[in-house]
Amino acid sequence: MPVGLIVTLKKILLVLAVFKGISAYSQFDSIPFTVSINFDLKQSETLGLSKIQSAETITIFRPEPDENTYNHGVVLFPFKDKLYAQWQCSSKDEDEQDTHVVYSVSVDGKKWSIPKALSPSYPNRITTSGGWWSDGTQLVAYLNVWPDSISPKGGYTEYMISKDGTSWSSPESVLDREGDPIEGIIEQDLRLLEDGRILTAFHLQPGLHITPFYTDDPSGISGWTPGVMPLNPSGTAMSREIEPSWFFRKDTSLVMVFRDQNSTFKKLASISFDQGAHWTLPVMVDTPDSRAKQSAGNLPDGIAFMVNNPTGNKNRFPLVITLSKDGYHFDKAFLLRDGKEDLQPMRHEGKYKRPGYSYPKSVIWNDFLYVAYATNKEDVEVTRIPLKVLSQLYR
Repeated sequence: MPVGLIVTLKKILLVLAVFKGISAYSQFDSIPFTVSINFDLKQSETLGLSKIQSAETITIFRPEPDENTYNHGVVLFPFKDKLYAQWQCSSKDEDEQDTHVVYSVSVDGKKWSIPKALSPSYPNRITTSGGWWSDGTQLVAYLNVWPDSISPKGGYTEYMISKDGTSWSSPESVLDREGDPIEGIIEQDLRLLEDGRILTAFHLQPGLHITPFYTDDPSGISGWTPGVMPLNPSGTAMSREIEPSWFFRKDTSLVMVFRDQNSTFKKLASISFDQGAHWTLPVMVDTPDSRAKQSAGNLPDGIAFMVNNPTGNKNRFPLVITLSKDGYHFDKAFLLRDGKEDLQPMRHEGKYKRPGYSYPKSVIWNDFLYVAYATNKEDVEVTRIPLKVLSQLYR
């Protein structure tokens, strides 16, 4: 049967299955991907993995006692020959009332500017990092706004625009395809599909229920359309599937990977065969996770990657990159940071702070894969790996 006809049949079956409210996996896929790595969970500091020796770790911001000692949610993005880092911070505690968003800039990925505020501290709400986007002419910074008055806990997304990365517009609401503000918190992984469509996800009110979204607006500030994806039962105001990232498989299908809030300490994953319009019911993938945010994507040569803490418990160390040549089967994994000498001690106390490398997010820039994260939820750091080194692993 011709490949094109097979793909078309898959799309038809997927749409039928989704609208019948059943899992589409039985039609053409048992699981979105497999992982054959032997993560040695008894070796908690290394998982028995070797390091990528050419990986380089750089500190973006290391707070002193009189500075904001809580830092988290680091996201990178290139714009006009510079690399931008955005994160949320507060004086001491997670979700403290003074939580706001700052950013730093680098011309070489190694030396970073002193952080500047993107959003001020507001009474009766906090603001957290929502990530970036750019059409090449302007830089968009997304801000996740969490009003104290919303119950169950939830929020909405605003954006600011800059032509030069220095002067910013006033915050405005991100709009859906009807021109209405999206009542949801944006996930930080915005990337292009092959046809120019932008894909990410929002955690929608009431509460936080994940929904894939896409837009064909190159600016990324309007036209956002929800994809159709059934969710597993959660029994709470938060969906079981949260904080996703995504990659392409070799057949050009999209795989979205989720944190499992049900504390299985494994990943959930869903597939789309029609550019993000419809998605299969997320199913569990048999690979360890730390029930935390992750990062996934593809290298320029098509190699799929996932960066997370594959510990099988709440430990957020070590930091690991797992690789697949085709996006179907992940068969290589390497340390980016271990839990021994790589992990500096925590210097400042704070609510919900913990040792480890939290919430990695990645971007490709100037022949490197950059992975940003918060170490101990206080130091803003990035580890970069030459793309040629990662590609050579499959030669």
